[in-house]
Amino acid sequence: MTRSILNLFSGLVGTPQGSRQFGRLRTPFPMSVNHFYLVLLSGLAASGLLPVSGLRVETSGEVEAVNGTDVWLKCTFQSSSPITPATLTVSWSFRPIGPGREESVFYYHERPYPPPDGRFHKRATWAGDIMGRDASIVVRKVKFTYNGTFSCQVKNPPDVHGNAGEVKLTVVTTASFSEMIMLAAAIGGAIVLMVIFLVIIMSIRLCREKRRVEEGAEELPRRQRKDPTVW
Repeated sequence: MTRSILNLFSGLVGTPQGSRQFGRLRTPFPMSVNHFYLVLLSGLAASGLLPVSGLRVETSGEVEAVNGTDVWLKCTFQSSSPITPATLTVSWSFRPIGPGREESVFYYHERPYPPPDGRFHKRATWAGDIMGRDASIVVRKVKFTYNGTFSCQVKNPPDVHGNAGEVKLTVVTTASFSEMIMLAAAIGGAIVLMVIFLVIIMSIRLCREKRRVEEGAEELPRRQRKDPTVW
């Protein structure tokens, strides 16, 4: 379909016999041939008719975690090539804020490969889904030495020239004020839901008990009328 569209628009361009130079456009629009083709290809790419190569990695950017807690490092990707688990690889690395060399955090190729040693030994676990285009990991019991930049590199051959996503982790002593508000709101909301649920249950029980008492009160006069020994 794309070739047909290009052939249709190329028919608007006159090419002199035996010459490699493009002729003038047979249209009233005052633009050069190169400009015309640039606009045409851009429009096809934007409309999805012309595939665009490249691998794009997205992360959560900046993350704050309390010392000793677990933190989820988000990394998702989009590839112009079909996902092939046999060849796709994910590499996580870490660069500290202060002096220090960059080191490997995690590697994935068909299955997770946690680091055999180093500061992230038994601390980094796989939390992604390759077919879901998710390459996230979880770092457990973070320390202050984990302050730095985590890089997520995804390669899906032949799509191997994409950008590396970065997550800047800041380990703090206590949670920030906004996080405490969110936590308090979540706990308060859960308590309110539980109270509403209990009120509904108690109301239903009271209604049933009231109905049972009313039915019993109506049944007693009937029994007295039927029993001749009752004066």
